[in-house]
Amino acid sequence: MSLFLGKIHYWLFNKIKWFEGLEGDIVNWAEKKGNFPIEQWKSEIYEKYDEPVGDKMLEEVIDTSNIHGWLQDKISRAEGRQAAWVTKILNVSLEYKDELIGIFNEQGNKLGMEYKKKVQPELPVEVFNVLNDFILEGMPCDRVNEELQNDKEAYVWRARKCLHVPYWEAEYGDVENFYMLREAWIKSFISALSEEFTYNVEIVDDKKVHEIRKVM
Repeated sequence: MSLFLGKIHYWLFNKIKWFEGLEGDIVNWAEKKGNFPIEQWKSEIYEKYDEPVGDKMLEEVIDTSNIHGWLQDKISRAEGRQAAWVTKILNVSLEYKDELIGIFNEQGNKLGMEYKKKVQPELPVEVFNVLNDFILEGMPCDRVNEELQNDKEAYVWRARKCLHVPYWEAEYGDVENFYMLREAWIKSFISALSEEFTYNVEIVDDKKVHEIRKVM
């Protein structure tokens, strides 16, 4: 196991911090609502999954004797916390689903507008590559996504397996809530990033197929 930090480790750490940012937005929203037992939930969730990494630098917190294992553990804990927060909120009332979608839409739009100043994608795959700087799908060695089409018209992919189910099952939640929220974020992010591309999801042979298409 490598004892040295490389670009891929910082890349994964930034994805974890982005994911934790969404968690923070959910918690802030829930605190403002004022009708949830936030302190009790925090105690339960942090005892089970630890607290988020927060603003700390990677060099300050990582176990350099087990870089891969440490990053995998932080991904698992971040996914577990998000599953717990969303499930607890929706267990109070399913009516909060639209407000949670709004949180993901807002964050996706904000980040898309920010990255619009940095990148000008010309091909669908370039949009996917930007997207992949944020979306958590386990470790690179998990090789979750399967490419179905990659040309100037569209980039199409599907997940060969779902890594998220165990986290939601552990919280007695529905993993479809995870996908609902993430797809809302992706759509908002791509829409803000560039008006030249659209994002759609279809069910094909019982599997979700994702498509980034160039507006012709």
